Amino acid sequence: MPPPEDPQSGPSSYKPWSKYCTEEYDPVAVGSIDGTDEFPHDRALVRAMNSTYKPSPKAEGDPRHTVFVGRLEHCVDEERVRELFGRCGTVVRCRVVRDVVTGVSRGYAFVEFSRRKYVERALKELHGKTVEGKEILVDEEVGRTLKGWKPRRLGGGFGGRKKSQQLRFGCRDRPWMFPIKGNVVKYGSKNEFHREARQQRELLNAFEFP
Repeated sequence: MPPPEDPQSGPSSYKPWSKYCTEEYDPVAVGSIDGTDEFPHDRALVRAMNSTYKPSPKAEGDPRHTVFVGRLEHCVDEERVRELFGRCGTVVRCRVVRDVVTGVSRGYAFVEFSRRKYVERALKELHGKTVEGKEILVDEEVGRTLKGWKPRRLGGGFGGRKKSQQLRFGCRDRPWMFPIKGNVVKYGSKNEFHREARQQRELLNAFEFP
C-alpha cells in the first residue's frame, strides 16, 4: 500500500491518505499505526505476506450488505444478534460462528441486511455498543470484498489487543493515524512504489526469522 498523502507538503504518492484500508490489504501497512511502515515488525506479518487465502465457497449472501460483529459474549446467540441489528433495518441472514466440535460461540457473527443503507446505519449506531457487559465491534465484512485479505489465523486481520503485540490498523476499531511528516516516503510514480515494495518482499522471503 502506498504511503499516505500529507496535505501540508502536497501528494507524496499516487493516492490520498485515508483512515481505513479499503482498496487492497497490505500486511505491512496494517501492521503500522499510520500505514507507512516498509518492513514487518512481527513474525505473524511475515506469515501473512507469504500466505494465500481464499474465501469459503459456502459463504452466502451479498458481502456489501453484510457486517462483521466481534467481541460478543459467548452467551449471545443468533436470536439476540438478530433482535439487536433488526433495529437498523431488515435482517436477511444472521450467523454466530461456533466451534465445530463443541458448538460454543467463538465470539463473532455475520449479519446480512436487505439494503446497503442498513449496513451504514449499523456501523454508525451499534459499533461500540455494550451487549451483555462487553463493547461489541461492528465493521464491514472484508473477507470477500477486500483484495489481498488475510485473516487473523494467517497473521493478518484487523484490530487486536495490546497484550497480543499483534495490533492491526486501518479498520474501524483501529483506524490509521495521520502520519508524522518526516516518516512519509516520497515516490515519483506507481511503478516506482511497486518496484521498491516488490524488492522488499523478495528480500524478506529470502530471510529466515529465528
